[in-house]
Amino acid sequence: MYLIDTSRNGDPVFDARVNQSLDNYFVNEKKLPGHGLMMYINQPSVIIGKNQNVWAEVNVDFLHQHDIQLARRTSGGGAVYHDLGNIIFENILIDDDSEFGNYAYFAEPVLNALRKLGLDVQMKENSSDLIFQGKKFSGMTMFKNGSSLAAGGTIMYDLNLDDAHESLTEDESEQAKRLGVASRRSPVVNLKDFLPDSMDIVGLREYLLKEIFEVDDLDDIEVYHMTDEDWEIIDQRMAETYGTDEWNYGRNPGYYHYVAQEFADGRLGINYTATHNEVVHLKFNPDFSVDGDLKQVENALIGKAPSRVNIENAIKKGKLRNIDFKQLSNFLNQFLNS
Repeated sequence: MYLIDTSRNGDPVFDARVNQSLDNYFVNEKKLPGHGLMMYINQPSVIIGKNQNVWAEVNVDFLHQHDIQLARRTSGGGAVYHDLGNIIFENILIDDDSEFGNYAYFAEPVLNALRKLGLDVQMKENSSDLIFQGKKFSGMTMFKNGSSLAAGGTIMYDLNLDDAHESLTEDESEQAKRLGVASRRSPVVNLKDFLPDSMDIVGLREYLLKEIFEVDDLDDIEVYHMTDEDWEIIDQRMAETYGTDEWNYGRNPGYYHYVAQEFADGRLGINYTATHNEVVHLKFNPDFSVDGDLKQVENALIGKAPSRVNIENAIKKGKLRNIDFKQLSNFLNQFLNS
């Protein structure tokens, strides 16, 4: 077993979109032999499953308002909130899928380490969640390609629970559409108050690594350091897919297209499904604060033909004061009728 060092030029990487793409790279492309482990921390972000509808699972307006990143996994699972008070661990196994589906196998080293600190942690029965005092502190996910796999989860040390709640507030109208895989919400708990007083999140990470690798010093762990070539490939994947709004916001079941355009105050995206006779689904995704109500525009267009007249009437209902009427009309007419 070896540790995969995910730092870049000696500095830790907190970009959730980058970190969430690493498992795909190591399983599908790099394919280092044996059993690797990554352990990293993300900036404030929401991670959603590959087959989830972001509009149903996430309060997107809150994300934009608080500079919280959205990252879509290459694997399944539900929507979760990450920040600098949360550790992510991930196992990479190449040419060995004998434990695929066995979450307990990958959870046990973490659970054993925490038990040595006096925490009665368990794996929830018939679940991939890890729990303490009946509450979830880790959700796990897993995927494989051929005979290789990635399996991991989170460790909530001092997560901002208020931001997590606000970020993961569901949209009932979107939930009712039943598009994509729904998340299962559970009561959660941070571990900080139950750990030794002197153990900060850096100390917890170091402790876990020593326990998992059964060493007294981190220098005794075999490490693979990501190379410039690795990072060039990651940068390319980010530019092509994983770093784009088309992947993170646009890959929603039932919503077949995502396009965006620059407006005076910022970038405005639309995620939609439309025919010449009907706008089936439509969601706006502005990265700026809108003076007006884009939901009124959505509601006025859904179920209607995307004609110029219908588009302009819908825009009027939004009473938008910082989005140019003609530019928005042309934008919607161009793509809803393409």
